[in-house]
Amino acid sequence: MQKISVLGAGAWGTALANIAANNGRHVTLWVREKELVEEILARKRNTLFLPEIELNDKIVPTNDLTQAVLQAEAVLMVIPAQYLRSICRTLRPVWPNGLPAVICAKGIEQGTGALLSEMLAEELPQAQIAVLSGPTFAEEAARNKPTALTLACQNEELGKELVAALGTPTFRPYYSSDLIGVQIGGAVKNVMAIAAGIVAGKQAGDNARAALITRGLAEISRLAAALGGQPQTLMGLSGLGDLVLTANSTQSRNFSVGLELGKGRRLDDILTGKNTVAEGVFTAEAVLDRAAQAGVEMPICEGLMKIMRGEASVDVVIQLLMTRPFKTEN
Repeated sequence: MQKISVLGAGAWGTALANIAANNGRHVTLWVREKELVEEILARKRNTLFLPEIELNDKIVPTNDLTQAVLQAEAVLMVIPAQYLRSICRTLRPVWPNGLPAVICAKGIEQGTGALLSEMLAEELPQAQIAVLSGPTFAEEAARNKPTALTLACQNEELGKELVAALGTPTFRPYYSSDLIGVQIGGAVKNVMAIAAGIVAGKQAGDNARAALITRGLAEISRLAAALGGQPQTLMGLSGLGDLVLTANSTQSRNFSVGLELGKGRRLDDILTGKNTVAEGVFTAEAVLDRAAQAGVEMPICEGLMKIMRGEASVDVVIQLLMTRPFKTEN
């Protein structure tokens, strides 16, 4: 598997392209912005999303979406969750039968409540689906700092081929067959990271943040199990690992949004002018819709939605959570 195409030249897409190129792969990077193609060719940098990283010469940027797919042996789909369906619909007529599509975004689709693998199965039925997810900040991975994450694929042989294509001494994918658990962990941790940011912004204390993370992981695990995922998956890199990273660092876009909410700012004001996506903002409602369909109670997610919609203050939501009936932990 020598030819890798990466769709999406945000920070994470650019980092993955660089990692694959550094691993000796020929990489095509689909870029939406025309001026960014010219810049990457001329300066070997993506100053819009990953400005400090010098890019490998083997990365070929292009604005031609179809061509990026047709010349690949595997395609990394690094498109924000809420835009992925439209890209897949565009590609369906040209997508080669059996070509692997590796979902590298995290989220649940608004409106449908679909996991991204479910949506891909509808829009690109000829693709072999895999998911790459885990505790990763793009710049650290691009700087070759030690990074470990999960690569999920029901076809074990293909999964191991993808691990070999992307794995390096500093970028370590672990194989899993649990597509559902890996996706739920990656999607819902973004929602919990906003909640953790609110706790920090409100200066509610380290005890409160530890409780939020732990009970948040319980909510994530319940939803994954209800949808057919394996609870032990959520104890791994794509569950606990990803949650710990994004719920404890201002590098996390989701945590940073929550931090400002905790300080009393309105969500619309926080998001104005941002050129990056805090996916948890868009995923929260879809998570609750899917949880309701599955009969899963998610009080932290419900409280967060009330705050983001302006239906309740942070103080009121904390009080509601802390005065719920006492119950056993498990």
